[in-house]
Amino acid sequence: MEADHGPDVAQQIARHLVVFLRRPGGQSQFAGPVWTPPARRPGVREAQDLIHGDPTADLRVSVLASRVGMSERHFSREFTRALGCPPGDYVEQVRVDTARRLLETEPVLVTVAAARAGFGSAETMRRAFLRRLGVAPGHYRRRFAVH
Repeated sequence: MEADHGPDVAQQIARHLVVFLRRPGGQSQFAGPVWTPPARRPGVREAQDLIHGDPTADLRVSVLASRVGMSERHFSREFTRALGCPPGDYVEQVRVDTARRLLETEPVLVTVAAARAGFGSAETMRRAFLRRLGVAPGHYRRRFAVH
């Protein structure tokens, strides 16, 4: 596929099919980001829009709840009920997905990707990558960067 259509097309198809473009022996499978449909509850939907609109913003539960006009406790319950995960987990996943795209498509340092994805530090991003993907950002880049 890559030889016929180039690395960009091969990468997109591999992600769509959830297969490893160049999978070495013994390497675990990486899945592409899972798209979460917008919530039906207006406050939760507004919070999703805020999170996706600027993953570098202050996205603590207290801030999001205030922005959508709910108490923290009620917001956390509604968000988790609507999307199946707590707001903090959702924010981390959006930031990981943002960093993944940067590492795949742009020749930026890991520290720059961490800042542009909303992580406080490269170490925080590294821990999130290990937790969510089982691999460090540098290793992820070596596997998925489009050259």
